[in-house]
Amino acid sequence: MEPTRTPASGVLKVSAQSNPNSVAGALAGVLREHAAAELQAIGAGATNQAVKAIAIARSYLSASGIDVICIPAFTDVEIEGNVRTAIRLIVERRYVVAPAV
Repeated sequence: MEPTRTPASGVLKVSAQSNPNSVAGALAGVLREHAAAELQAIGAGATNQAVKAIAIARSYLSASGIDVICIPAFTDVEIEGNVRTAIRLIVERRYVVAPAV
């Protein structure tokens, strides 16, 4: 299952069935164009796929000299009239500077 991206908010919604490689590709694409991206996951399985996607995206972005940091938070989302707690993963890019020798 591909990640769902809502155009208004720019949030990548990840489910337990999401392919982490697909989510990582989408995340890397967003981070190449913007300073930050947001992933949203509800449940342990979805959160697991989202975290794996962040790790994979790091490898995709490393060739471009970009590393990432992740800031986790909770958020409430409404699904079919019910309020659920979701994990919100804010991912920000950091440019890697080679150490002076």
